[in-house]
Amino acid sequence: MAIEITGIDHVVLRVRDTDRACAFYIGVLGLTEERRLEEVGLIQLRAGTALIDLVPIASPLGKAGGAPPAPDGSGQNMAHLCLTSASRDAGTLLSHLARHGVSTSGVAVRYGADGFGPSVYVKDPDGNTIELKLSAKA
Repeated sequence: MAIEITGIDHVVLRVRDTDRACAFYIGVLGLTEERRLEEVGLIQLRAGTALIDLVPIASPLGKAGGAPPAPDGSGQNMAHLCLTSASRDAGTLLSHLARHGVSTSGVAVRYGADGFGPSVYVKDPDGNTIELKLSAKA
């Protein structure tokens, strides 16, 4: 069984200035603010059926992403990419990943473009964090 990816749920971008980032994504690109979690500095913007999450680089959540992007291209800007899986069964998903030697964070309920639902974090071969969100659709 292969995992059936049905779309991008959200992307988390680490930004230096949330006001400047919001001015661009809302004022220029026309996204709308969906919610804010002031305690962690997270701003979630609606981008069609997906979300773009903005996290200040200087916040604890932003610092967890490693070195910030530099003019020479070193460092990273994206915290993680979240893909929506057609699967609704966490056990089946975890078994599939284990058969392929992929370590996971374990299942937790997290908020995304379709609301709250179970998801799991994995690393791709280059160390990028990928969140797999199980389908909320019946």
